[in-house]
Amino acid sequence: MIPTPQITNLKLRELEPKDLSEVARIDALRTGLLKEDYWKQVFKDFFDSPDGSLRVGLAADGESALAGYLLGEVRAFEFGSEACGWIFAVATDVPYARTGVASGLLAETCRRFREAGVTRLRTMVRRNDVPVLSFFRSNGFTGGPYVQLELDLKEV
Repeated sequence: MIPTPQITNLKLRELEPKDLSEVARIDALRTGLLKEDYWKQVFKDFFDSPDGSLRVGLAADGESALAGYLLGEVRAFEFGSEACGWIFAVATDVPYARTGVASGLLAETCRRFREAGVTRLRTMVRRNDVPVLSFFRSNGFTGGPYVQLELDLKEV
């Protein structure tokens, strides 16, 4: 069960193309890299794709800037994975860390996916990203039935 957010005046809205620079700014605070071209492509794919897939793009407004965002969609992959919801981006601005903003975004995303008939939600997190792992675990996420594997092609 998703816990109730700590902040009571959380204002969620649909993420909009105009939020691009704020999303890139918040991401840069977490990653240490300003990836404007990456986020431009993500926003283009997210907002311009006519394929009809279920997508959730949410923004939490802060006092003077974006407090946080979440992007997710329903995806189906190979190897027998059924269609399910995927969270592929979630972050908050520094003043809103550990205030319930991200949990509020996640709770609304869960509600929307459930309403659309989605029964499972997944994400992928770096195993050494303890704050993000802790966030998802505190919101009920556990290890799933798949193991992500990779091969460094420089080594082969």
